Amino acid sequence: MISARSIALALVIALSAGPAWSASGNAVKLFDTDNDGTLDLAEVKKVAAASFAKLDPDRGGTLDARELRGRLSAKELAAADPDRDGTLTLDEYLSVVEQRFNAANPDKDGTLDAKELSSRAGRALVRLLR
Repeated sequence: MISARSIALALVIALSAGPAWSASGNAVKLFDTDNDGTLDLAEVKKVAAASFAKLDPDRGGTLDARELRGRLSAKELAAADPDRDGTLTLDEYLSVVEQRFNAANPDKDGTLDAKELSSRAGRALVRLLR
């Protein structure tokens, strides 16, 4: 089982890699904990949860537009915010991650490969993970 520390380390590596990390193959290599060459929803949600924690330095349990740093547009944030408080909880953030995962998975096989992560929907998902 992958630990939160391993995820955090992978995020540090990914963030230090800059724009090259957004390449789909790198995302797969960094977060493919079962080494099958793809990312499943559980792997993606683990990374997303670690990303959420990193983006929430005040540990308030929510992310506002400033903390999201452009990962979601104002319209996307509003759509993902059912209680209309201008912030996303971890559950709300993971719901957006799941929606983007599903959008990037047109073959509905439950996994994303490098090609799927290179799609427009895949790149939108990767933005939430960095």
